[in-house]
Amino acid sequence: MLPKTGKDFPYRQADITFAELVSVALIEDVGKTHRAVKTLMRWTGASERCVKHWLAGTHAPCGSHLLALMRHSDELLRHLLIAAGRPEAAVSLELGVLRFKLRELLMLMDERLSAPVRH
Repeated sequence: MLPKTGKDFPYRQADITFAELVSVALIEDVGKTHRAVKTLMRWTGASERCVKHWLAGTHAPCGSHLLALMRHSDELLRHLLIAAGRPEAAVSLELGVLRFKLRELLMLMDERLSAPVRH
């Protein structure tokens, strides 16, 4: 543990940008309510204080927390892929969601078509 000397570690611009990117993605995905904080805590095992810092964009999650967030949040994963210059990988995420939605729609249509018609 470092002694408290009254000095803060200087932040690099890239770290601040990354923290803001995580914040935007998480807020888009789960919101900024107390329920969202609890959800993120459950996903990652992080403390409430850490999660609130992530949502505020003042701190970025550590590696293990980031992996847990990416496991649960397609929105965060998409933002990170685009920021990493891999938009084609982000599109493949959207195709998976679209395929799932189409499958649900087809099942609903099949149910409606097979239901007896009442007059």
